[in-house]
Amino acid sequence: MSKADTVIVLDFETTGLSPNMGDRAIEIGAVRIENGRVTDRFQELMNPGLPISGFIEDYTGITNRMLYSAPPCGEVMRRFSDFIGDFNLVAHNASFDQRFLDAELEMISEERRGQFACSMLAARRLYQEAPNHKLGSLVEYMNIPADGVFHRALYDSEMTAKLWMGMLDRIGDRFDVPEISFSLMRKLTKTPKRSVGQLFGQR
Repeated sequence: MSKADTVIVLDFETTGLSPNMGDRAIEIGAVRIENGRVTDRFQELMNPGLPISGFIEDYTGITNRMLYSAPPCGEVMRRFSDFIGDFNLVAHNASFDQRFLDAELEMISEERRGQFACSMLAARRLYQEAPNHKLGSLVEYMNIPADGVFHRALYDSEMTAKLWMGMLDRIGDRFDVPEISFSLMRKLTKTPKRSVGQLFGQR
């Protein structure tokens, strides 16, 4: 069984919203979790081959000057493909990161082998009373210690990893589920909010 506490949590910063519109990755950050413990990290800037907008510079703190001397996307993505290997993957608003990961890997004739789960969709089911389900809001809502800057890839990955592990703890405590599979967490993200207890065996 593939366990939910053995995953790679990742985050991309990008030139825009969609690789289908020509947008590229500019930073990747990731945290490897094995049996609930962080065992490795990955963080690199990458040169997308085109200038980024002032909005993206302000939003991420990543400047065109920083990217000018960064290695090209393909070089970084080859290293990242080796880093993720066969691991399953987690991201906050995973559809966004999945699109960019798949697009960047396709450009170097690689493909991911793990499946994706979305921590935002899981949080919407587990923390229905939260004011919203943005990463920063959930970190504050769950009282997760935070001392960095959001919208940088490694920091967002670190916070998402803490959120993910917090959700696994909540499921274990609240629903008495001793070992949580990755497939169960994927199922949770597609479960209607009213049926969450039922998913975990509550009547």
